[in-house]
Amino acid sequence: MNERKTEKIEISYRTIIFTVLFLVALWFLYYIKDIILQLFVALVLMSILNPTVESLTKHKIPRALSILLVYLVMLSILGVTIAALVPTLINQTTKFVGSIPKYLDNLGIFGTYTEQVIGQAIAQVGAFPSQLAKVIVSLFSNVFSVVAVLIFSFYLLLSREKLEHQYEYLFGKERSVEIHRILIRMEGKLGNWARGQLALMFLVWSSTYIGLFLLGIPFALPLSILAGLLEIIPIIGPFISAVPAVIVALSISPILGIATTSLYFLIQQLENYIFVPKVMEKSAGVTPMVTLIALAVGLKVSGVVGALISIPVVITIKVLFKEYLLSGKK
Repeated sequence: MNERKTEKIEISYRTIIFTVLFLVALWFLYYIKDIILQLFVALVLMSILNPTVESLTKHKIPRALSILLVYLVMLSILGVTIAALVPTLINQTTKFVGSIPKYLDNLGIFGTYTEQVIGQAIAQVGAFPSQLAKVIVSLFSNVFSVVAVLIFSFYLLLSREKLEHQYEYLFGKERSVEIHRILIRMEGKLGNWARGQLALMFLVWSSTYIGLFLLGIPFALPLSILAGLLEIIPIIGPFISAVPAVIVALSISPILGIATTSLYFLIQQLENYIFVPKVMEKSAGVTPMVTLIALAVGLKVSGVVGALISIPVVITIKVLFKEYLLSGKK
C-alpha cells in the first residue's frame, strides 16, 4: 500500500511578525480615525481656498497674510449667515411641520388611516429644528476639531509651494515628482468639485427662494434651503424637495400649486442646461449612481459627516486609481 503523504504547513516567524504589525497598524488607523478625518477635511478646505490665496499672493501680499485674510472673510460670511438664517429657519421649520396636517386636510385626498400614519411621521420629524440646532451647537462647541481642521488647512496652504521639496526629502527625488503630480491632480479635482457643488447649491437655493417668495408661498426659507441641500443628491433630490412646496401651494389654491410645480420644473431645467454645464464643467465627473451609493454608505458609516465627505473620498479614490494604479506604476 502506498503511504498517504502528509503536507506540513510551516509559518515563518516573519509572516507572524508581519501579520501582527499589520493588525496593529489597522488598529492604530482606527484609533486615530478622527485625526485622519480632520486631515482629509483640511485637505478639501485647502483645495477650495488655494486659488483665492494664489490670486492674492500674485498681488505681492505675503502668503501667510493672504491665508489669514481668506480665513477672516470665510469665517465672517459663515458667522453672519448662521446668525441671520438659523433662528428664522428653525422658527419657520417648526411652524411648517406643525402646519402639515392642516395642509393635508385642506387637500382632502388622504383617508383617516393615512392621516394617522402621516401624523406619526410628522411627530418624529417635528424634532428636526431642535436636532438641527443641536448639530450646529455641537459642531461649534467641539472647538478642538474645528480649530484642528483650520490649523491643518492653514499649514497645508502655507507650505503649498514647498510641497515638492518636502516630498523629495521624504521619498527621494524620482518618487517625489510622481507623488507631487498625483496630489496636485487630486487637489484640483477636489477643489473643482467642492467649489462647483457649493455654487450649484447656492444657485438652486437662491432661485428657489426668489421664486417661492414672489409666488407668496409660506415658509419660503426652509423650503428653498431644503432644495439647495438636496441638490447634492442627483435625480431624486430636486423631486423630493419639490413635494412639500407643492403640497403647501395646492392647499392654498390649485393655480398656485401648478405655478409652484412649474417653478421647480423651470429651476430643474435651468440646472440641467445652464447651471451644471457652466458651474461643474471642471468637476471630477462622479456619476449619479456612484454619488447615490457613496452618500448612502457615508451616511451609514459616519452619519451626516460621513455623507458630507463621501464624494470627496470617492474623488480621491478615483484619482488614485486612474493616475496611479491604472498606469501600472508601483
